[in-house]
Amino acid sequence: MKRQATAKLNNLRVAPRKVRLLVDLIRGMHVADALIQLKFSKKHAATSVLKLLRSGVANAEHNADINIDTLIVKEAYVDGGPILYRWMPRAFGRAGKIRKRTSHITLVLEGDEKTKKATKVKKVAKKATVAKETKEEKVTEETA
Repeated sequence: MKRQATAKLNNLRVAPRKVRLLVDLIRGMHVADALIQLKFSKKHAATSVLKLLRSGVANAEHNADINIDTLIVKEAYVDGGPILYRWMPRAFGRAGKIRKRTSHITLVLEGDEKTKKATKVKKVAKKATVAKETKEEKVTEETA
């Protein structure tokens, strides 16, 4: 059964237009391939997206019980965040507006559910067989 895990990063101080280049690159990829692509990317935002993707993998493994070998980047999108306005002096006493844009990044990872292991049953069975063997040994020693 398919399960999903999400990771979000808000107010990243990189323009959404620049982050979308990276996010479009990894959308639909397997997580291992996406990690390699981001690791070797020269874009400034690659480190932040890489960190977010690793966070999503950790969320999938620990919170959603997803097998990390089957993870793919199902959805990845970037929205604009709040804009910081700064002013730059211009000629003749005027001022030009500088917009420092921020981004909200959302990654949705999808993968197969982890299979439940029956290790406890095996351990209990082993303990029971060991206990039986020791009892049988004691009985044979006492009779001998």
